[in-house]
Amino acid sequence: MATISGSHVKRITQVNRALPVEFLAQSKVIRWRSADGLEIEGLLTLPFNYQSEKKYPLLLMIHGGPPGVFQQNFIGGVNPISPYFIATSASHDYAILRCNVRGSTGYGENFRTAICYDLGGKDFDDLMAGVDHIIDIGIADPERLGIMGWSFGGYLTAWSLSQTDRFKAASVGAGISDFVSFAGTTDCTEFMPLYCGGEFWDKLSIYHTRSPICHVNKFSTPTLIQHGEKDVRVPIGQAHQLYHALKQRNVRLSAPLFPMPAM
Repeated sequence: MATISGSHVKRITQVNRALPVEFLAQSKVIRWRSADGLEIEGLLTLPFNYQSEKKYPLLLMIHGGPPGVFQQNFIGGVNPISPYFIATSASHDYAILRCNVRGSTGYGENFRTAICYDLGGKDFDDLMAGVDHIIDIGIADPERLGIMGWSFGGYLTAWSLSQTDRFKAASVGAGISDFVSFAGTTDCTEFMPLYCGGEFWDKLSIYHTRSPICHVNKFSTPTLIQHGEKDVRVPIGQAHQLYHALKQRNVRLSAPLFPMPAM
């Protein structure tokens, strides 16, 4: 509780009293320019015992949606749009970058709809520019980069692996790998026509060209595939397809399945 002037603050709850904030890593809002000059915002969580003279491994975390959004909130739990343990990672000396790329909520209608008909386009550029920025300001070691995401974030993770080999490891969580089979099996039947400009029988080219499965010959990054067996939004077949394709490519893999819906 605070006075209107903000000159006096009084604590009236005991929520998370056993976890003092000094035991959590610092997170801060950062901004950078994407490839086309547009300003992109995100959150950078520094390693718990951060030292400015050191360079750290960087984890790039991608939210679901697409219209999810990372916010400045408690990092000690699990966020539904990106169910990864941020505070735990920071305590193990990782820096964590969470990007609100084009398609995210909270930046206006034009920003949110900017990826329609361009999935894996400018949103991917926003991600890579964010990673470049953290390297350029001396925090991230370019030889120790990881990438992870869930749901649509899983899609962007898989897509990124088809476009670059800069990451040393990846986690694809409940990700879309094949737009055509996804369109015919998801419970969210309006998703693909909205973002691809029509049904797959009318827009087959974009369904194919923006599906990670169609670029699996470019994958080389060791990959962890995670998926819930009862997921109705992104059905388990998406994980099966990616797993079998990468196995044929002899990509280093791990693929645990969970007997519950994905988050």
